Amino acid sequence: MNDTALRAALLGAWELVAWQIDYSDGRDCSWPFGPAARGLLLYTPEGLMSAAISKSGRAPLASTSARHASVAQKAAAFDSYFHYQGSFHVEAGTVVHEVRESLNPDFPGTRQVRTIEFDGDSLVLSAQDLLPGSSVQRFHRLQWRRPVRSGDASV
Repeated sequence: MNDTALRAALLGAWELVAWQIDYSDGRDCSWPFGPAARGLLLYTPEGLMSAAISKSGRAPLASTSARHASVAQKAAAFDSYFHYQGSFHVEAGTVVHEVRESLNPDFPGTRQVRTIEFDGDSLVLSAQDLLPGSSVQRFHRLQWRRPVRSGDASV
């Protein structure tokens, strides 16, 4: 597929199936938000994107307002949720996310480059980086699928 066709194929909504990380040193793979993580990835025709991933079964806050939750509860909420949004474009078979806003204050201004693979209604976005503080490569593999539309009989 050329870049124009890849961009068109990305448009719309995607639900997370799995986020797995493999390591160059042979250690066991990891699941950053567990094997039952949930997520939603959106790409709009205007070139905007949004990605959100959370741990399944997150503990509710003890307070009705996040502003009144304890520091420990806020930290647990932060550690179990990931989000960023911005613009995107397709370049040389990859999708580039230009991050504008994020739950992580270090993400805005970064370019998140993902390799694209399609298999029917399944999308795999891959990236690699170094494990912080080491020379170990991490290989991220995020698998997404098209959501079942409300009212569809098939599940």
